[in-house]
Amino acid sequence: MECWYVVYTHAKAEQVAVSHLRRQGFDIYFPRYRRRRRHARKVDEVMAPLFPRYVFLRMDAARTPWLAVRSTVGVHSLVCQGSSPLALPQGAVDEIRAREDEAGLVAFAEAPPYAKGMRLRISEGPMAEQLGLFEGIDDNHRIVLLLDLLGRQVRVAVPFEAVRAEA
Repeated sequence: MECWYVVYTHAKAEQVAVSHLRRQGFDIYFPRYRRRRRHARKVDEVMAPLFPRYVFLRMDAARTPWLAVRSTVGVHSLVCQGSSPLALPQGAVDEIRAREDEAGLVAFAEAPPYAKGMRLRISEGPMAEQLGLFEGIDDNHRIVLLLDLLGRQVRVAVPFEAVRAEA
């Protein structure tokens, strides 16, 4: 029975691994998303791996010579349990694919729960009880706040669950 398995690639070699695995006839899924990149005072959008260093491979482990996957260019190893590859739960890849947009990129529901400039209080962590202004959501889907620290405004990113709206 065919299942999806996880391939662990060398650093920044996902595309190389995907290319070589496809050449060998494997069905590969490499989910990516649109990421905002800031560099040299410029902001642009790039396609980034949803799971850096991981791609998904569909095969029947009982009938496929899967040991050859490990020696493929760009591949570090297969994720295994003991000496056998570990299959993903049924429907895991389908759930990711269902979130793809028309360009084939995984889309996030990025409607911010707060309005820009809204006062939020950090409720946990080392900056608990600090009050800041909602700035937006960063590339890692964390809340970005402007805090007044030491007489200047400092931008900090905190998890969604670490803030609450100030009444």
